[in-house]
Amino acid sequence: MNPDSKIGRRKFIRKTSLGIIGLPFLTSTSWKVAPSDKIRVAHIGLGGMGIQHMKWFSQFDDVETVALCDVDQLRLAEAYKQLSSPGMDAKADTFTDFRYIIDRKDIDVITCATPDHWHALIAIMAFSSGKDVYGEKPLSLFVEEGNRMKKALDHNGSVFQLGTQIHAGENYHRVAEIIQSGILGKIHTVRLWKTGGSPGLGFPLNQACPETLDWNMWLGPAPYSDYNPARCHLNYRYFFDYSGGVFADFWCHIADIMYMSINPDGLYSIDSRGDIPKDGIADTPEWIDVDFRYRDLDVFWTTIPPPVPGADKMHIGAHFEGEKGTLTCDYATKIINTGNESLSDIPEIPQTLPRSPGHQRNFLDAVKNRTQPESNMEYSRKMTLPMHLALISFRLKRKLKWDSQAEQFTGDPAANYLLSRMYRSPWTLPTI
Repeated sequence: MNPDSKIGRRKFIRKTSLGIIGLPFLTSTSWKVAPSDKIRVAHIGLGGMGIQHMKWFSQFDDVETVALCDVDQLRLAEAYKQLSSPGMDAKADTFTDFRYIIDRKDIDVITCATPDHWHALIAIMAFSSGKDVYGEKPLSLFVEEGNRMKKALDHNGSVFQLGTQIHAGENYHRVAEIIQSGILGKIHTVRLWKTGGSPGLGFPLNQACPETLDWNMWLGPAPYSDYNPARCHLNYRYFFDYSGGVFADFWCHIADIMYMSINPDGLYSIDSRGDIPKDGIADTPEWIDVDFRYRDLDVFWTTIPPPVPGADKMHIGAHFEGEKGTLTCDYATKIINTGNESLSDIPEIPQTLPRSPGHQRNFLDAVKNRTQPESNMEYSRKMTLPMHLALISFRLKRKLKWDSQAEQFTGDPAANYLLSRMYRSPWTLPTI
């Protein structure tokens, strides 16, 4: 195949996929695929979730893993070792700079499991080079980054799936069907929660960076900071320079069922309360509670479960209050209350939503068919937006008014300033 014929390759992959449309619920391929028909995948960011990406996509016969990338040579070596072990038996090129992968014309798809501050730039560069992206949540670190990602995706005709794997599960689909059936009446209030928050991490001193880690590349577009092991790898999520704490880590997983079920619109007010840890250098919320006001809907986020039956047994959950009943759920369970009855399901409500073939399979099928998967860019951007706004309210310590049409705060230059961030040189956020 001519390495420059990217569009030709996509059309060919699409044609070879048409014969399996009659088998929509397979979670992995069970047919033999010619090497030229395979989707060639590279994985960028090889911590815990990046290793999961590598394992998930390696299960499919129509996927070939061709490249791995991480700025930490130890993580890169461990990923390569696992990829070449019995069961996967694959070989891949290895890189510490993702730009070598972006430049490769023979790669169809990248997965991105880097710290949050890299999500947008890597995705936009991948779209611009003709690649599709399976990216971890949250979508981006700033609102403007998500907007640029959407423009780049549309401009290049790319495919994107946000890594909200729970979205594909049976429980979320069934919850959405029950709520959309109208049996609970109009939903007027939603309560979301996730227990726990940022640990302080103590007060470790900065130190020399290990020779196996490219710290400057790890920082990338984020503000410069001397190396500190407490800021790096898993702990990155507890610093606003790179993430937004437990709140940003889990918002998309549980707000997903709210957007999947009722697709709220017309957000106009955000009021956050909370605090940062006092026992360390972390600066993301130790706890955060947020009141969101939408048109015809109130949404409340809390760090502890709300006082509703069953919620105390759920470390994360959603509670829907309707005119005729309530529904409380987490990832795998649900409690439906109508009248004096407490039920786990209502069999009389028919199945109305198509089931997912699996989150990764849904993405791969979309790559072949040139369609958008379930957790697509537009859906993910809308779902992620309130999380960004809540953290801005938290940082400014005041209630904010939001114009949903203009996607700007009303009369608040300081809040609007926090919708984006200048990248550290030489990195820039591309404009489409």
